[in-house]
Amino acid sequence: MQTNKIALITGGSRGLGRNMALAIARKGIDVIITYNSNKQAADDVVAQIEELGRKGAAFQLDTGDVQAFEPFVSDLKKYLTGSGRIDFLINNAGTALYAPATETTEAQLDAIFNIHYKGVFFLTQKLLPHINDGGGIINISSGLTRITNPGSSVYGSMKAAVETLTRYLAKELGSRKIRVNVVAPGAVETDFGGGWVRDNKDRNASIAGITALGRVGLPDDIGPVVAFLCTDDAYWINGQRIEVSGGQAI
Repeated sequence: MQTNKIALITGGSRGLGRNMALAIARKGIDVIITYNSNKQAADDVVAQIEELGRKGAAFQLDTGDVQAFEPFVSDLKKYLTGSGRIDFLINNAGTALYAPATETTEAQLDAIFNIHYKGVFFLTQKLLPHINDGGGIINISSGLTRITNPGSSVYGSMKAAVETLTRYLAKELGSRKIRVNVVAPGAVETDFGGGWVRDNKDRNASIAGITALGRVGLPDDIGPVVAFLCTDDAYWINGQRIEVSGGQAI
């Protein structure tokens, strides 16, 4: 019989996903992560999860490839014991695109759509039969659905679609007591987008200047919020967009 709760995080080998995985493990929840290409980084995260006294596992998955979902779910079911179910799904995997609308290609748009919307939609659909009633889904969005930044029209639009999807899922899954929420980070210092915020001092300072708390976000600002949503204390939060940005552009 399954005793410990289990969370599945896509894109959990680095950046915010890594921080979420460790924060959730600290809540006493076992963690499964997916990674796209860096197995060593994923294995390192699993080792850190296990150091925290929780079970950890990593599976390779390209979340932009819907055809990969069925074999992934099959492998996941083989790994899971007892009920063969998870309790929480965190749709975190993603990639950046910085391009003006006038210069964005069809291939670029399709790639972002496949990862940030189509992949989220169909992976969630595939996993729903394997999520325990009373569990939760957390979709990771972006402050860019509220704050417009030139060059992020496609990325921001796809995240906005995920936010709308979240509200629909919250209503449709209410009968199973599965709560569905969005966490929308503001600008964060990670390697996302090639370190777009972290490695550009001028950009970093500019964002800090329009943030009420006076700095750019760090991974440790985001992971604990996602972990909180995986606890009973957050049970009555459902269908909500929670921006975690330190008061950016308010």
